[in-house]
Amino acid sequence: MFGSTPYQVHQTRSLVDLAYRLADAAAIVAAAIVAVGYTPGAQLPQLIVVAAATLIVHQASIEVSGLYRNWRGSNITLELWCVLVNWIYTACAVLGVGLITRYNAQFDYVSKMVWLGLTPAATASGRIVLRMVLRSLRKRGFNTRQFAICGVNKLALQLARNIQHAPELGLQFVGFFDDRPERRTKELAGENRPHAGNLQQLVQLAKSGQVDMVFITFPMRAEDRIRRFLRELSDTTASVYIVPDFFVFQMLHARWNQIDGLPVVSVFETPISGIDGVLKRGFDLLVGGALLAALAVPMAIIALAVKLTSPGPVFFRQKRYGLSGEEIRVWKFRSMRVMEDGGQVKQASRDDDRITPVGRILRKTSLDELPQLFNVLGGSMSLVGPRPHATAHNEQYRAMIDGYMLRHKVKPGITGLAQVNGWRGETETLEKMERRIEYDHRYIREWSLWMDVKILVKTALVVLRQENAY
Repeated sequence: MFGSTPYQVHQTRSLVDLAYRLADAAAIVAAAIVAVGYTPGAQLPQLIVVAAATLIVHQASIEVSGLYRNWRGSNITLELWCVLVNWIYTACAVLGVGLITRYNAQFDYVSKMVWLGLTPAATASGRIVLRMVLRSLRKRGFNTRQFAICGVNKLALQLARNIQHAPELGLQFVGFFDDRPERRTKELAGENRPHAGNLQQLVQLAKSGQVDMVFITFPMRAEDRIRRFLRELSDTTASVYIVPDFFVFQMLHARWNQIDGLPVVSVFETPISGIDGVLKRGFDLLVGGALLAALAVPMAIIALAVKLTSPGPVFFRQKRYGLSGEEIRVWKFRSMRVMEDGGQVKQASRDDDRITPVGRILRKTSLDELPQLFNVLGGSMSLVGPRPHATAHNEQYRAMIDGYMLRHKVKPGITGLAQVNGWRGETETLEKMERRIEYDHRYIREWSLWMDVKILVKTALVVLRQENAY
């Protein structure tokens, strides 16, 4: 069970997400049918237009509202508020288009009021029902996540009991992990809560994706021990939480959560969520869409130049790691004669003979990165964030740099804080990569929307200077 385990990243698509989308679509169509019925003489084509327009705008607005995020363990009130915010975006857009096209005039005033009130009510009701269904399914072992507890003590036992008493969370217990021999922990843990292994074995399980969440219950006086273990867990994409003795230990500037009344504080968790996530996603869609529209003609010219000057495709898609270590495909204009995307990827260097004449210009001006705007609009990347590295480089450096994988707690970006501070281009020494990772961590700690704006402006200046680009 605990042999040599290869690194793995999760590549799953939740059926829960699909269920939510289908439930919302059903609510929207049902509300449209009822609302249009209040308009005398309304025909089927009018119903189709209202339902289809609402569905289309709804799908666009969720990119801003974040309605389909993971709501596991969160308060239902927060989810319903998000439903309302998403509906405000949707209703304003649909009514605005209807006003401009004068299509609204075909419907009775009562129909419009019923549509405005019934649609969010139906959507919210569907989500409440889905919550009840999910709670029931999770109690029966479906839609679960695996968690482990690091340390065997009274606090660990209390945490395990609390989670056991809240089956609706859908958390399955892997076991206790402790470096002390089992004979010293068996009496405390009991037969029903096995000592599953030592800490190194837990790290291997987290790396292989067999453990999704780790709760650390070491006493706070074991600071050095906790630091060593956190350093090892930072090479995984597992969510890690410290469960402190609340009466003797307080943490500042941290995000607190509860497991059935027991406080936990996140250590390795994405910092951009909630309203911050909505703002950042909205900024990406607004600015990214505007940039793509403005650069459409230049991109078409670049594509033609690439195609006419060297054999091969116009675009190069390379496997890289995205948010939470999930594999994504990053778009670029092809700038080389080779298309390396395997276990060995050689970084581009000065006077690299693999680079085409047109590719050299594109790389010097960073124009080869423009197709990543499609990644931004698709949601796999952001305009600003840690630059995504080839998967081969990820596997190389995660073993050499402590906390390297923490950069995947946010979406990768077309540009980043490291790139505008001189750490752009080839990283032929370990020190250069370490400096880049330091800036990536700083970006995650200090992120704000204003920081993104400043980085974008500085990026334009860096590109004009053409430093460290080849």
